[in-house]
Amino acid sequence: MAPQAGVTAKPVRRTGRTLAAGIALSILAGGLAGAVTGNWGDDTPPAATAQLPQASAPSAAGGGGPSIASAAESVLPGVVSVRAGRATGSGFAIDSEGHVVTNAHVVEGAREVSIVLSNGRTLDTEIIGVDADNDLAVLQVSGNASSSGLRSLPLGRSAELKVGDPVLAVGSPLGLEGTVTAGIVSAVNRQARFGDSGARQTAIQTDAAINPGNSGGPLVNAAGQVVGVNTAIATLGSSSRSGNIGIGFAIPVDRMTTIVRGLID
Repeated sequence: MAPQAGVTAKPVRRTGRTLAAGIALSILAGGLAGAVTGNWGDDTPPAATAQLPQASAPSAAGGGGPSIASAAESVLPGVVSVRAGRATGSGFAIDSEGHVVTNAHVVEGAREVSIVLSNGRTLDTEIIGVDADNDLAVLQVSGNASSSGLRSLPLGRSAELKVGDPVLAVGSPLGLEGTVTAGIVSAVNRQARFGDSGARQTAIQTDAAINPGNSGGPLVNAAGQVVGVNTAIATLGSSSRSGNIGIGFAIPVDRMTTIVRGLID
């Protein structure tokens, strides 16, 4: 069998690169260059390493297991709508310190970024780190995040995903906050190009409906664990507004945790 050609991805909202055979891959929203900086001195103790524990999905012993509805219910309090100037996207909380993950292209060029919680509250945030090459960014909520109603989501392991596993995409497609769509894992090692470097990266492919505004939202398994960050979709034609055709791509959570730890620290 001939080797599979890599897919080229681009932001869904603003720009787009064309794919072979007339398919365009669009990233869902807006990459801010740079990374988190710190104030380091000889007498300053190093900051504690960010703790982002990952867990294996629970087994469905006896044919039972968590339902799609219960997974959606558990995830929604941790998913936010991201507002960055005129751009909008999605994000999700990863710890009790108020850190929120989204895509770098969502916050590209933004001076002020706020998030809207599932309970309707709007919170101001600060961009504390961006990795434009991997299209990831970390925000931090201003003030006490724990009292706001924002709840961190458990992180799963993308290495354990199998083709056919059920997944949910959660976010704010087209500004419709708290939208949940369901599908399966279509491929676990799809090669795609997204981020500023244009280098090939391994992505999770899913047929869960993903549209502009889903960018930065979580892809979760049936146990409600984050297994990826929704980032790009394939569209027919060159328009970034063509919408979902059942081919979406997510950054694997195993890679996300490594990058996010570095951005926070």
